[in-house]
Amino acid sequence: MDAPQPEEKSIGDLLQQLVEDGRAYADAEIGFYRTLLRSKLRDARGMLWTGAVALVLAQAAAVALVVGLVFTLSPLVGPGLATLIVVLVFLAIAGLMGWLAWTHVKRIFKEKP
Repeated sequence: MDAPQPEEKSIGDLLQQLVEDGRAYADAEIGFYRTLLRSKLRDARGMLWTGAVALVLAQAAAVALVVGLVFTLSPLVGPGLATLIVVLVFLAIAGLMGWLAWTHVKRIFKEKP
């Protein structure tokens, strides 16, 4: 006695099954990437908040440094001259950093090496 043969599907049924499976796979992939994107956006939002707080705290520390330098120099040269010295030194540092940044910008946008 022969074993019963499984019923063979027609080409049309197989193609329909292939299309349905392809859609299910595409929907699953889209769902995965949506979930991944939401996770990355949540991480980016957290990074922006913590970065903003860090920036504000760093600026507060820089202000405290400048005020502390003025107070430290005041007994030696007077408050006006101490303020002038600190401002000139910090402007020189800012100018140097700006010049270095500009050289990087020029290097980035240079047409040919």
